Amino acid sequence: MSFIKSIRFSNKYLFVFAILIVLAYLSPYYFLGENTHIRVHDNLDSNIVWYKILAESGQIFAAPHSQLPNIINGLPRSALPSALDGVLWLYVLFPPFLAYAISQTMMRIIAFIGMFLLLRTYIISGLQRGYDVIALGVSVCFAILPFWPSGVLSIAGLPLATYLFLTIRQQEFKTPKRYWVYLSLIPFFSNFILTFFFFLTLVGLLFLYDLWKKKQFNRAFFLSISLMISIYLIKNYMLIYSMFIDNGSVSHRKELDLGYNNFIQTIQLFKQNFVHSHTHALDIHATVILPVILVGFVMAIFHRMNVNLLVKLFLLNVLFSLVYSFWYWEGLRVLKDSFSIFNEFNFGRFHLLRPFLWYMMFAIALSIIWKKLKFGSIIVCLLLIAQIGQLFVLTEEIKYRQIGTPTYAEFYDEELFAEIETYIGEAQENYRIVNIALHPAIAQYNGFYTLDTYNNTIPLAYKLNFRKIIAPELEKNHTLENYFDTWGSRLYVFSDEIGKKYVFKKDSNIRINELDLNIEQLKKLEGKYIFSGVPIENHAELGLDFEKSFSTKDSYWEIYLYQVN
Repeated sequence: MSFIKSIRFSNKYLFVFAILIVLAYLSPYYFLGENTHIRVHDNLDSNIVWYKILAESGQIFAAPHSQLPNIINGLPRSALPSALDGVLWLYVLFPPFLAYAISQTMMRIIAFIGMFLLLRTYIISGLQRGYDVIALGVSVCFAILPFWPSGVLSIAGLPLATYLFLTIRQQEFKTPKRYWVYLSLIPFFSNFILTFFFFLTLVGLLFLYDLWKKKQFNRAFFLSISLMISIYLIKNYMLIYSMFIDNGSVSHRKELDLGYNNFIQTIQLFKQNFVHSHTHALDIHATVILPVILVGFVMAIFHRMNVNLLVKLFLLNVLFSLVYSFWYWEGLRVLKDSFSIFNEFNFGRFHLLRPFLWYMMFAIALSIIWKKLKFGSIIVCLLLIAQIGQLFVLTEEIKYRQIGTPTYAEFYDEELFAEIETYIGEAQENYRIVNIALHPAIAQYNGFYTLDTYNNTIPLAYKLNFRKIIAPELEKNHTLENYFDTWGSRLYVFSDEIGKKYVFKKDSNIRINELDLNIEQLKKLEGKYIFSGVPIENHAELGLDFEKSFSTKDSYWEIYLYQVN
């Protein structure tokens, strides 16, 4: 890209070194391939399978109300990404794991470039020495954050989007045309509902501030905001249809019933989120970044420096954590119960912008240390090395190998499930299955038609029918009952004995002794087989015939096959 040419020659080697760190972080995907350990939660158990199923369904351009028969006897097409989702087309063009690896590479490289451009141009542009060291170091840190993998540019793309908006705001219609192209491409690889709705709200407030302060309508800035919003609305036509047009199907989200924390619990949630962040927006700031920022504040006060931007970003960070925590406060139930939009849409997600804020603050604080301490440059380099070091060991391969979760290949184990398919001996579309102690996504990935699933939106009528199957188990466990009834996006066959655990290695020695299901209701939904990750001791009492257990020397799983007699 052209911005590389602007780097002083003496620092091009530093730039190359920074890129090499990011590429090293990505290397397991390409060297290990499907033997890479990657995140299970909201990744292997869901998004990857959604993209694969849709890419292979022949229904990418189907109408929103059409159905995919291999999930819950007909999952509405509108429950999956639209045909304009850029990541979907990676899964159309490439095998699933390669598509995943490409999306991760895109996410990391764009995060690095975007943060570097933003820091170098607008955040620490006044720093003479150390300019590139801090900008490149912090950009590497941001690029190798443990982002939620399926978000792609939802958080990783925020610095680039900010740089583009600020440039258009400043240069107006003199802005290079390619910047408008970049701005137009971001929506296809990011999530409007997750982050960009909130990000564009802030950008819109900045536009209104300029309008009030300067008494001048910045047409280019307004057009850029309108352009991105319009592209998001067009891209999310499925969502718009299901929310505002389709009156024939009621989503289970109509019955969401979250947010009953008392005031003490709300404050505790604020502390947790502010210090340790959220699983979908991990920023790993507590050990190095937060102390550095506090030191930066003290030094700025001592040296009477103007750090208005640092203060504003810090206050925004606090505010976003407060908004998140109070969104689950019981005092807001009146609002949620009165207006369905507040019950179905999570307006507390401003906190997902916080990783972006932390790393801008980190850069500012490092610039203060560089300028004002005698050995500031050495200290800054050591701090960057420390932060990069603790982030690097959080690469998916290292983190999840240590945790002990299966690799991509082990998780979906195509060879094992092909053996099960062969044993059953029927066309997969001719029977339905459910899973116990196992994510339904595994069977779905391997072509089985499941009555259970994990999706963001599910027809409410089906959820209520499915609930009848597991009602006896829910009655035993209030936590599971509350989890299913107040949220319910995981339509799983729950067991009181194993709770919300869905990954059991073949040598786990876990067994379900007293499973209690409504088998007649399972039959009504055409359920014929049960795939279980652990043995069900009372299967005969339930009216289930044990067929066979399946495993291989290299399998992570042992699958117990039961037939409804």
